[in-house]
Formats: sequence, structure tokens, C-alpha cells
Amino acid sequence: MCRVPQTRTVHTSDLSPAERDAIRRLLGLAFLGTFADDDFDHALGGMHAMVVDGDETIAHAAVVQRQFLHGERSWRCGFVEAVAVHPGWRGQGYAATVMDEIERVIDHGYDLGALSSSRAGRGLYLHRGWRPWQGPTFVVAPGGITRTPDDDDGVLVRAVAGGAELDLTAALTCDWRNGDVW
Repeated sequence: MCRVPQTRTVHTSDLSPAERDAIRRLLGLAFLGTFADDDFDHALGGMHAMVVDGDETIAHAAVVQRQFLHGERSWRCGFVEAVAVHPGWRGQGYAATVMDEIERVIDHGYDLGALSSSRAGRGLYLHRGWRPWQGPTFVVAPGGITRTPDDDDGVLVRAVAGGAELDLTAALTCDWRNGDVW
């Protein structure tokens, strides 16, 4: 009998230590050892969509809450983190599976969605309707609002139905965190 991988959505607080370890191993493997501890920390505290085959996590994405400034207001943002598929399982639609669930969470719980994409992953998000942020990016750093020009080309956003219109050419400012702020 052939086992079918299962999709699961769970809050960080409901992950077992073994599941957290499995996610961390997947991210290390998928990102060729470049997924830092700060990157993993960014993926914690929110919702995780996972595809599992037995005890093996074969795909993962997380959405965590962040606060963004845009257009003279603060926005509750569902920020996508740690999207990965095990190299042996790629090309079978599992990235789309976890993103379907993460986008559902964003659409029903946040003012907007955002993520920072690598060039390699950008096509996945553009194909799904995520839009490139065209304006300048900033962070509310410990020393005040600071420009983040190196991140300008990598930020993508998802407008939530019924939400306010975003001016994609205006400034977008994220909250501070350790490691990569975007």
C-alpha cells in the first residue's frame, strides 16, 4: 500500500519537539545549510503548514504576525517565512500545497501578506498573484527608521480582499527583529 503525504496546519505552540526538529532539519537541507538560527526563530510564533510523510516533514511554510507602516497607518501583516520542500520531493506541488494554506490564514487573519523572496523562489509567488513592492523599504530599527535598500527588490505583498488599497510605489516599513529584518 502506498502512503499518501498528509497536510497539517498547526500553531508553533502545538508543535512537538520532534516536529520542530524535523522542520529545522528540512530547512537546513532545503537551504543547503545556509538557514541560520535567526531565520528559524523568525518562523516561530505563528502558524505552520506542513506536508508530512510518516515522521518526515517534506514541505513547510510559516506565517507570523508583524507590524508594518504604510500610508500613515500600522498594518497587521501576515509575514511568510521558511518556505521549503525537501529536495527529493520537489516538483510535485508541495510548495503550492503549503502556500495554499498559508494564504488562507493570511486572507482571514491579517490586513495584508508579505514575504521576502530569493530570486529562485520569486516565480512561485508571482504565479500565485503576489505583487512586487516597488517603493522603498525601511525598518523601525533601535536607532530609528532606517532605509533597507538591499531589500527593495525582494519584497512581495498580498492584498487581502476587502482590505485597504496599497500604494505599491510608496514606502513600506517593517518592525525590527534580529538577523535579516525582511
